[in-house]
Amino acid sequence: MKALITGASEGLGLAMAHELAQRGYDIIAVARNKQKLLELKESLDVKVETFAMDLSDVANCYKLYDSIKGHDVDIVVNNAGFGVYGEFNTSDLDAEMNMVDLNIKALHILTKLFLRDFVKADKGYILNVASLAAFMPGPMHAGYYASKAYVVRLTQAIYEELRQSGSNVYIGAFCPGPVRTGFNKRAGAGFAARGVECGPAAKFAIEKMFKRKLIIMPDASLRIMRVAQRFLPEKLMLKLTYNTQMKRTVE
Repeated sequence: MKALITGASEGLGLAMAHELAQRGYDIIAVARNKQKLLELKESLDVKVETFAMDLSDVANCYKLYDSIKGHDVDIVVNNAGFGVYGEFNTSDLDAEMNMVDLNIKALHILTKLFLRDFVKADKGYILNVASLAAFMPGPMHAGYYASKAYVVRLTQAIYEELRQSGSNVYIGAFCPGPVRTGFNKRAGAGFAARGVECGPAAKFAIEKMFKRKLIIMPDASLRIMRVAQRFLPEKLMLKLTYNTQMKRTVE
């Protein structure tokens, strides 16, 4: 049994690697940081194959797939991603395009390539890491919120296509709130809320994946918030989100 995890060198991806290894899965770990990948390899008692590459370069997505397409991968966790904090008018365009390449293009490519193999075999799991941000507008974090909305809508659409065809292949989206990872450092601002630990969040996500849940949220309050958002006026939702984002500490 093998699991491919992107963004596996730290945070949620690292925690998911440990969780799946405990369940007996060999790990194919992908991240930019070669040293951290080697540390992950040494920390696990299962077979670990590492790929130090930047998936925001979409050519690397195809190289990755070509390198492991014959390895009988059972699970794909599309976890790699980051955000850019600040007003859309002044935030760095190159950084945002890099974010789009990673959060959207890389996830889209890997989902499609592995899904085709999974459908042929009529088995396999794809877990796309999104965010609670996918369900609301994100002033001060506009591009990131929009990218996670893409992840959720893409995942939902594929889920229904698979269901209609009677496929045994699973796809779902993990949508946590703040998680204590390296996300804040790269985004350039800290969360206003404390956030949850990576270990419990990863464990919850994997458990619900195996139960084939479409939208996975690790906290009941998040699920309540998602429902409540549907009844709030759009401009009020924008104001509330903006005020929350402005409470973030700039790093």
